[in-house]
Amino acid sequence: MTPLVKRIISLAIYLLLAACGGQAVPKINGLSLVASREAIRQEHVDALLDVHANYVAIMPYGFLRNVHEPNIIYDSDRQWFGETRKGARQYIQMLHANGLEVMLKPQLWIWRGEFTGTMSMATEADWKELEASYEDFILAYAALAEETGVRIFCVGTELRRFVEQRPEFWRGLIRKVRAVYSGKLTYAANWDEYQETPFWQELDYIGIDAYFPLSEDKTPAVGTLLKAWEPWRDKMEDLSKKVKRGVLFTEFGYRSIDYTAWKPWMASREDGAVNLDAQVNAKKALFETFWKEDWFAGGFVWKWFQDPREEGSSSNRYTPQNKPAQDVIRAYYGSN
Repeated sequence: MTPLVKRIISLAIYLLLAACGGQAVPKINGLSLVASREAIRQEHVDALLDVHANYVAIMPYGFLRNVHEPNIIYDSDRQWFGETRKGARQYIQMLHANGLEVMLKPQLWIWRGEFTGTMSMATEADWKELEASYEDFILAYAALAEETGVRIFCVGTELRRFVEQRPEFWRGLIRKVRAVYSGKLTYAANWDEYQETPFWQELDYIGIDAYFPLSEDKTPAVGTLLKAWEPWRDKMEDLSKKVKRGVLFTEFGYRSIDYTAWKPWMASREDGAVNLDAQVNAKKALFETFWKEDWFAGGFVWKWFQDPREEGSSSNRYTPQNKPAQDVIRAYYGSN
């Protein structure tokens, strides 16, 4: 049986189970694939299959000079292959050929890594210019998602002020995306904005980048983290039931570093002691808290490199590759 035939059968089973409702719907066991300079090859896909992933997030990028810049540069010949429309198409086609589903998640990057959630325009004219530029960016990739049969499309990532100040733009954008794309939609809200996001009922999933603060311990125990998750989990469940949408962790992950569950969103390259056990414990607690819940759709590990040699056990970064946390993912994904 070819990978394509397997994918068709898998899709048919998924849709049948989804139609029946309940806990039988398979979890989204996803990985967030970092864009590369090169095309994806079979050996790279084999590594995804080895940890029993069934979904991959593909993330083409648009760029801004600063948080007040309204013009988005995207699909440029100065970008890496995987950050462009051509690269995203090649990734998607290769993944689909191997039976993997895709969430296409176009994102913004602001020079020097400024946080996208603080992006805000100074004038109404600038807001209109940003809206037109962002709409072009998103609709270009929504069209690609439709052309390539992508299962989930993400309309934005961690854009708190943009959403707060221009909610009607977002509702209009969602309608325009629906006009060109027939799959499922989500938005990737940061952990501290999802409760105020005003348009969940217009989407198919409540998307959350799940960097919740849980413990100030150097190496937090699994039991400690399970307890810390309880109030956050209850709030997510309440929202899920209120808007009748499943929760999807559009990103989740922990650095292999001391105090990894204190401020999991801290991605700067400051020095810090490598702590592989802390990363393992944090991953286990998250899986044990959420993967059993019927209102929880699954999620995407942040982050996974195309070339596994880019990161290893001496790194304190997010990737689980070549670390004990990779075995944790393999075990949980293999059982769900």
